Amino acid sequence: MVLFLAGTVIGRISLLAFVGGTGLVHCLASMPTAGIQLGLAMVGAGVVAAAAARRSRWIGVCAFPLCAALLGALLTMHRVDNRLADHLTEENENQVSRVVLRIDSLVRMRPDSRQFEAETISSMPSGVPSRILVSWNAPGYAGPYGDPQAREAEFPVLAPGQLWRMSLTLKRPNGLRNPHGFDYEGHLFANGVRATGSVRGTPRYLGDEPYTSLHVGAERARHHVREAMQPYLEGKRYGAVLLALAIGDQASVSADDWKIFNFTGISHLISISGSHITMIAAMGGLLTLWGWRRLRFRGHALAERIPAQVAACMAALLVAWLYCLLAGWGVPARRTFLMLAVAACAHGLRLPFNGSRLICVVAFMVVLMDPWALMATGFWLSFGAVCVLLASASWWGRAAGLDKGRGYRIRRRLWQACCLQLAITAGLMPMLAFLFHEVSLVSPLVNAYAIPVISLIVTPLALALAGLAMLPGVQWLTEAVAWVGHGALELTMWPTVRLAQWPMASVEVAATPLWLSGVALLGLALAVVPYGFPMRAAAWALMAPALLFRPERPAMGSWDLIALDVGQAGAVVILTARHAVLFDAGLRSSALSDGGSRIIVPYLKARGVRRLDGLIVSHADIDHVGGLRSVLEAFPVTQSFSSFDVRAHLAREAGLLGVPGVLPPLPMAMSPCQYGMVWEIDGVTFEFLWPLKRPPGRRASNASKERNDHSCVLRIRGARHSALLLGDISAAQERLLVERGLGLVDIVLAAHHGSRNSSDRAIVSATQPSHVIAQVGRWNRYGHPHPTVVDRWRAANAQFWRTDETGAVIIQSRPSGLQARAHRVDRPRYWQGR
Repeated sequence: MVLFLAGTVIGRISLLAFVGGTGLVHCLASMPTAGIQLGLAMVGAGVVAAAAARRSRWIGVCAFPLCAALLGALLTMHRVDNRLADHLTEENENQVSRVVLRIDSLVRMRPDSRQFEAETISSMPSGVPSRILVSWNAPGYAGPYGDPQAREAEFPVLAPGQLWRMSLTLKRPNGLRNPHGFDYEGHLFANGVRATGSVRGTPRYLGDEPYTSLHVGAERARHHVREAMQPYLEGKRYGAVLLALAIGDQASVSADDWKIFNFTGISHLISISGSHITMIAAMGGLLTLWGWRRLRFRGHALAERIPAQVAACMAALLVAWLYCLLAGWGVPARRTFLMLAVAACAHGLRLPFNGSRLICVVAFMVVLMDPWALMATGFWLSFGAVCVLLASASWWGRAAGLDKGRGYRIRRRLWQACCLQLAITAGLMPMLAFLFHEVSLVSPLVNAYAIPVISLIVTPLALALAGLAMLPGVQWLTEAVAWVGHGALELTMWPTVRLAQWPMASVEVAATPLWLSGVALLGLALAVVPYGFPMRAAAWALMAPALLFRPERPAMGSWDLIALDVGQAGAVVILTARHAVLFDAGLRSSALSDGGSRIIVPYLKARGVRRLDGLIVSHADIDHVGGLRSVLEAFPVTQSFSSFDVRAHLAREAGLLGVPGVLPPLPMAMSPCQYGMVWEIDGVTFEFLWPLKRPPGRRASNASKERNDHSCVLRIRGARHSALLLGDISAAQERLLVERGLGLVDIVLAAHHGSRNSSDRAIVSATQPSHVIAQVGRWNRYGHPHPTVVDRWRAANAQFWRTDETGAVIIQSRPSGLQARAHRVDRPRYWQGR
């Protein structure tokens, strides 16, 4: 039915309308009521009835796409309502529940933790959703710089299908919400995860049910393959990449390697992509074709009963399906398998099928199977690459000079392959810029040698390694395959790493408005249309506005203040007409992760910031200085201010991170923050009100309280409004500020995240702000902000913002007045807090 529907233009438009209707639902802040959904269904039925009664061609042209869009939206709303109903009850939130569960995903292994998705079998008390994300941490906390290796042996072997009884502290999914940032809550909701749980006590193993479903069986197979491969990958620099190529397990690939892959534009090669699946399917089909023509049964050739081409096609589909299951059945894998299946069915039914029909049918099927596939970046990148490939297919069909010799034809094919790669790189450029705010300039060069090596050598050897590792008695052959595969990958990465270190390897692109992204996509569509279209080559110029876009900045004397949602930490961005200042650098949560790389750097790049004119680190607590190294590695800094020795801190941190002596690029100038320091940028005055100058001979203490009390306190005064950033000072320091003549302020960043030992009545009375912001993490163990503090500020007629509830808070000082908004409130989605 779908194949025949795609045979007409209206049918293809209707299939895309179904996808569009599904996508619109994911933009809603809340689901329509049952009455509204029933009304939409009646509208659709009425449109169909009117089209049937009038028998008008133009009514039919409009009716079918409209009904398809309504059908897609209604089906998605129904599935969303069912998923929302499967939630963690309020009385169970942040409480310990005793849960019997079944592991149903490949376990993510880290030296000090295990993480997996699980199906809930039973719970006490009830009210636990059917699917949860479990984190099992090793006993004790070694700190963000601790060595977790010693706790490796404390975990039992965890495998999909196992049954466990666990005591879990359950919470509804909660993620940080920042402009242009990753939506963790949406990601979990799309995967059906409706609660997160942390293990308490010692779990009890109950049994093993490895084949209760196809999904669990596939995940168990992935587990066995990983266990078999790991002994042959130990000690190999890129062993984790071979594992990712074989079974799609990317958790072990280091963050530094991912940076290199992104800078050079080869991330698609490390993920199991459509080209890998197609290649494996083709190998299976060709082997079957060769063997089927030669095999005989009871004196008759098998090809007499089933044509060899049909058998090869079925074998290719079977191999592709099995490999997709082994790879985790992600969105790109689903897309590739369905494309192969649809193409095979169309060929078997002798249906004329071109690229546009194939894309429309497969997009419809992917979204019908999983409406949340539209929320995955892999969906857009995968289909985008296919569109460029199909549009550029005419390059392969042009004559290669059959009368000019084999050498010429080879050179011609190589040139066409390079042009095709350049087209894919350029074609995906608007999408990559919109999604990741970065475009790789060395991608065509790197892909030119990486694609054949990784696709034709490394990936087949990784798969061969996976198969041989499961067989007994062939250890020598397995080790040889691992050595050759890793050697080829290592040889490929040698020039790639050096190209990634080139300063111009990639270019940051600011976040663009939707209309500019639409113009860029229109330019792409026009550029890849068939030859002969007027001004076809000039269509690439339509991408330039999106790539060169710079977000609007405040006018002279005005400023923007963005209190980022960084959890229980501090990070505030101040933007003026031509400059950018960062106050504090977020939290370091582990040796591999910090708020600088995950939150601050992506936001600044999305806002078009290329350098920091000022970097202020209020004090040396880990929740304010944790992301400093990542920020310094990402941006050149003109001037830094701090209440401690930045160089000494970075040197000490390098030793704790296991890279002694390795420092990031330091600011051009580094100064201590002291009372009385004043400077002006773009008509905005910055002034330090604290700390006082230390007495001669007195050294800074490592005690947390003294570090807090010596925090940098910054006052910002523009042409019309002012802001006060208090760091982590306590009430005693606040009273001293008031005694020194602290006046009225429009914005206050609450001291010490709203601690009850700060926000004294004196400073509340003296400043009388319109807005107060507390940067806090949800369910933080300190109880910040304290209810007394919140009530105190609100009693002074201040609007109190807490980032755990509102997300990032954006304050804009403009001639028209002070504008304040919160990202979570400004961009609501139906899955928030659910």
